[in-house]
Amino acid sequence: MTWAFDATGWEMLVPGATITMVKRHFDGDERVRYPGIVRQTNAVSPWVEIEATWTLPVYSRPLLTFEPGDILREFYSWQHPYNAFSVFTPGGEHKGWYANVTYPSFIEQEARGPVLVWHDLVLDVVANSVGDFEVLDEDELEESGLAASSPDLYQSIVHACDTMIAELRNRTGPFVPSHS
Repeated sequence: MTWAFDATGWEMLVPGATITMVKRHFDGDERVRYPGIVRQTNAVSPWVEIEATWTLPVYSRPLLTFEPGDILREFYSWQHPYNAFSVFTPGGEHKGWYANVTYPSFIEQEARGPVLVWHDLVLDVVANSVGDFEVLDEDELEESGLAASSPDLYQSIVHACDTMIAELRNRTGPFVPSHS
């Protein structure tokens, strides 16, 4: 499968700019919409870093828990089929990372300004602050039937997950040391 790359609108994402973030399910249904602010980043281009605050209820995984008020430093790229959230307590303590296999992110224009959109593609990697990690939702990927119905997409999802794990281990890409 060849990912669709579209850099249109990314030039607007300069430090200090406000943006709306939209998570969509792989079928296109909007799941979450929230505000963010573009921040200066240590990650290498084409990664863009967005700061957002967790306002949803507690979301707990074995290695990482999101709590209301947590600060998320979110990393997106129009060239990469994944994103990563570096999660901090309101006091600045790094809790870990949550990374999603996605289609490459893209920008839509709405009356209120730019919207950064990403489509969640089932597999996630969650890691604590020291880098212990696990892959989530492998069972959902197998149950999705994509291996048979869309083998190229299935292989692309697996490859993107493998890439995220390698970058997490090496602290490259969106997994560079960050601060809240």
